[in-house]
Amino acid sequence: MRILIYGINYSPEVAGVGKYTGEMADWLASRGHEIQVVTAHPYYPQWRVFKGYSAWTYRVEQVHQIPVLRCPLWVPSRLTALNRIIHLISFALSSGPIAVWKSLTWRPQIVFVLQPALLCTPAAWLASRLCKAKLWMHVQDFELDAALELGLLKNKILRRFLQAFERFWMRRLDKASTISDHMFEHLLRKGVPAADRVMLRNWVDTFRICPAASPSPFRRQLKLFDDVVALYSGNMGRKQGLEYLIEAAGHLKDHRHIKIILAGDGSMRAALTTLARPHANILFLPLQPAELLNDLLNLADIHLLLQLPRTSDFVMPSKLTGMFASGRPTIATALPDSEIAGVIEGCGVIVAPENSHALAAAILKMAEETDARRRLGLRAREVAVSLWDKQNILDEFEGHLVKRPLLKPIKSYAPSAR
Repeated sequence: MRILIYGINYSPEVAGVGKYTGEMADWLASRGHEIQVVTAHPYYPQWRVFKGYSAWTYRVEQVHQIPVLRCPLWVPSRLTALNRIIHLISFALSSGPIAVWKSLTWRPQIVFVLQPALLCTPAAWLASRLCKAKLWMHVQDFELDAALELGLLKNKILRRFLQAFERFWMRRLDKASTISDHMFEHLLRKGVPAADRVMLRNWVDTFRICPAASPSPFRRQLKLFDDVVALYSGNMGRKQGLEYLIEAAGHLKDHRHIKIILAGDGSMRAALTTLARPHANILFLPLQPAELLNDLLNLADIHLLLQLPRTSDFVMPSKLTGMFASGRPTIATALPDSEIAGVIEGCGVIVAPENSHALAAAILKMAEETDARRRLGLRAREVAVSLWDKQNILDEFEGHLVKRPLLKPIKSYAPSAR
């Protein structure tokens, strides 16, 4: 099939949406499908355009033999609600005509648009209708709901306009997919008919990401030979609430064998670095290349997953797949009835969000219980292999693309299905 992938994030971004979109495109191309991509210049999660790219130019390149057309966008140096909207509008305006042009000249059979960014949907719809293709939206993040819950959109007129805009366009999709059970149900509330929904969970290559036979090289590099490492890795943005992790590290200052490591980048990294200065038990690492991801994840004795409670069912952190595949337990901040809590059950511990004392107590308790860490880590690895194996998920997805009968039902996080 000919598939036009249209979204703001793509390889060589190694975190979040860009990572999964790039891997999906590569896999589909390896199966014989023709793929072309309309995207932006890489900038995430640093919120700086990568070296070697220019934000204000169009660029055509081959990424793993896939034609990629990169469009200009504005990347703000300071993230505010207004700046984010302008950022998304800049890409929608520069990329929309390209998506339409691609549909007319290349004539794809599927226009596969990603959320974020919702604002690209009108151009994607027009592109699909001009060449009589199917319009498929994949929702990695209900960006509008998350922004509303975080209080980022305070203007009532703007909020109502964006909500009406979303409802209008979500009802005009041919297919919609998303990554978690709650988000799958949320598609119904957005106006997507039940029959037009597809589950497409984020995945992990369980051969590349796996428990290592020997200590991570990062331990030697950081001189953490006998320390218990609690690792947060990934985007450092507002919706994670990482300031509570910095506070938790302060509560653990007398337990010198416990080290808190934050690895990654994002809009809040500079502020977090400033907050962490008084704490000798916190270390920061830069975003790591894909080839070092398994070493990084194996650095952890305990993985940390932080989310503010107001966004926990509008996003499903993509980092969770690798954390589980590494065979380490996870401490997550989430509400008891959230989907994240259901995922973590049997593979880690849930603590109340925005509570640094509870987080510190959970880290200390797990640091002292070696057998419990091992047991929870083994279960996490089992879940990763059974639910998130890359080959299984993408093979099932391809079945929907080519309308091949499914060989097995969609899996659930529910304990009874494990």
